Amino acid sequence: MKAEKRFVGLVGLGYWGKNILRNLYELGVLHTACDSDTGIVSERKEKFPHVNYTTSFEEVLGNHDIKAVAISTPAATHHDFAKRALLVGKDVFVEKPLALRIKEGQELVMLAEREGRVLMVGHILQYHPAVIKLKELIETGELGKIRYIYSNRLNIGKLRTEENILWSFAPHDISVILMLLGGEPLKVSSFGGDYLNKGIYDTTLTTMEFSNGVKSHIFVSWLHPYKEQKLIVVGSRKMAVFDDVSSEKLFLYPHEIKWREGKIPVAYRADHQMVPVDDKEPLKEELRHFIKCILDRKRPETDGAEGLKVLKVLEAAENDLIRGGILKAEKASKYFVHESAYADEGVRIGKGTKIWHFSHILRGSVIGEDCILGQNVAIGPDAIIGDRCKIQNNVSVYKGVILEDEVFCGPSCVFTNVYNPRTFIERKHEFMQTLVKKGSTIGANATVVCGTTIGRYAVVGAGAVVKSDVPDHAVVAGIPAKQIGWACKCGKTLRFNKSHAVCDYCKSKYRSGNGGIVVIKEEI
Repeated sequence: MKAEKRFVGLVGLGYWGKNILRNLYELGVLHTACDSDTGIVSERKEKFPHVNYTTSFEEVLGNHDIKAVAISTPAATHHDFAKRALLVGKDVFVEKPLALRIKEGQELVMLAEREGRVLMVGHILQYHPAVIKLKELIETGELGKIRYIYSNRLNIGKLRTEENILWSFAPHDISVILMLLGGEPLKVSSFGGDYLNKGIYDTTLTTMEFSNGVKSHIFVSWLHPYKEQKLIVVGSRKMAVFDDVSSEKLFLYPHEIKWREGKIPVAYRADHQMVPVDDKEPLKEELRHFIKCILDRKRPETDGAEGLKVLKVLEAAENDLIRGGILKAEKASKYFVHESAYADEGVRIGKGTKIWHFSHILRGSVIGEDCILGQNVAIGPDAIIGDRCKIQNNVSVYKGVILEDEVFCGPSCVFTNVYNPRTFIERKHEFMQTLVKKGSTIGANATVVCGTTIGRYAVVGAGAVVKSDVPDHAVVAGIPAKQIGWACKCGKTLRFNKSHAVCDYCKSKYRSGNGGIVVIKEEI
């Protein structure tokens, strides 16, 4: 696939970055390649002399011809580089892991949603033709009911001192197992050994247990005598082996277990079958998908939300490595969910949040800290709620809606996510983003039509129908909603004398002009 012009910048040209460099170059989209190491830049210039090179990431960020950035730097830098790129309006591909902390990953996901940017994580195995075929075999029932999945990712080196083997090797296999099973684990445990550098694990064995009864383990090591990269799926009918080191990648084993006299299980071996798969380079397919998502403005298969799911398992496993014992991942969060409410697998709920009667948090949703969700509230799937939000009874926050911090949603207010819905036309691909910025208030029974932005500290009157963007601090009311005034940060309506106003409640001072208001002195 060739794009009309070169629009991708690459930062990080080292061990893995050189492969991304080659593929972006061959795909015809590489604009500039960046690395702070002048020696590495010189090496890459020898092989790809026609590429623009720089040692300054700021130069990449400031170039308006570069619309997207691929990041292949050490894991500890992923959050910072990705955040800076998103803030200047660039689409981002970041190598695994998305970040080293869940909160950092959540920030990147929320930032990408707010800015309307593509955020993709480099979980390369999901683009491997053999893994795609394996998923097809599972979905068509070829393997029967899935019983167990395990993977070995072993080698001698490449040794690292900035991250342990869990974060270096395991993200690939965690991502694939979550994708194949279509859910997240209820329980994660891990143990390992740190032999070369204290605190930097060289081997780990991580186990996961899922709500459907499937169990899995992932064994990773860079202290192994030979290279092995296998993922094995055990089903009730057949077993499948994905061997990435072999020239033939995918095999089926139709062994059978029969019961002698109904009591004694006996295994009957069968010859394995090679499953043909497309001969495509996974990295090129992954980057081709990234480019297509940019051009078509689509959400990647391995987007930020998927990266967060992998981060959750990694963090749970690492906590167990450090503390020992079994870690139930959900118990790490100190929040309250009423017994009549329900939170799906794969949601993130912040500390101090309270979710009351008959509410439902759907998969992939992220809810910040110290939020209050009243009765019969539905969130998601994949909705994002910031910290300290208050959502009153009978409110649904659908996919595509983002509430920043400290947003108030009055009872029975409504968010839409499709502009012209029909029951007989599938329009999930037409979801439009609605952004409600920090500190704003939406009154009872108000309707916010999708594709709009509610500004910071704005007030939407009860029963209003919002069909266009609302400026910061604006007060709107009516059908359709029209601006009728300005609100202080504290929520009180401001009364202007000429172009100045002092809030009656908190004494903050404002000045009007150029179609908006400016804070002169904030007292709250």
